[in-house]
This record gives sequence, C-alpha cells and structure tokens, in this order.
Amino acid sequence: MANQVTGFTRIYKAAGYSWKGLKAAWQNEAAFRQEASVAIPLILLSFWLDVSTVERILLVGSVVLVCVTELLNSAVECAIDRIGSEFHVLSGRAKDIGSAAVLLTIILAIFVWVSIFWPRWF
Repeated sequence: MANQVTGFTRIYKAAGYSWKGLKAAWQNEAAFRQEASVAIPLILLSFWLDVSTVERILLVGSVVLVCVTELLNSAVECAIDRIGSEFHVLSGRAKDIGSAAVLLTIILAIFVWVSIFWPRWF
C-alpha cells in the first residue's frame, strides 16, 4: 500500500527519517565517524580561507561527497549483513565495490584540495 502522507507532513517525516539515519550512522559506523570528524573541520576551514565562491563549493562539496558515499556504502553493508552472515562471493563483491566508491571519493577530495592550494603554496 502506498504512503498516503503528502505535503509538509511528508517532508517533515522524511527529514525525521534522514536525521534518524545520520544518528544511526554516527552511532554504528566507525568509518562514518572518522570521515565526518575530518569533514567538519575542513568545511569550517574552507569558510575561513581566502578562496573564491566556486573554490569553496568544490572544497565543501568534495568532503561532503565522501560522507555521502560512506553513508551509501554503510547502507549496502547493512542490507547484506541483514541477509545473512555466511560468506557469499556476491556479498563480498558488493561490499568491496562500496568500499572502492568511498576510496575514489576520498581521492577526489584530496585532488580538489591539492589542486586549489598547490598554486598558492608553491
């Protein structure tokens, strides 16, 4: 049966579910805590630095993307763990692919930050 809630009530409930998900990720996912603990100071730093608006958007966006990718990876891992604890090659592959996605976004974030600051420092 489809959800009958519409309008502002639906948006309000969706925001509550999103907050619940962030809270669950913080409480249960060490990797998310680590990445968020790096992302928050970097985001604050980006507002203190003398960079253009576009550069600031790239700096913030790159570190937020790492956290978003980690949330998606954690969701995949939770769903696979829910299915069962026995090893299956496809379950392992799905987890490895999710981890690779996180790694690529971390590399992207490093590339963005280095690309913006390298010319200023050297």
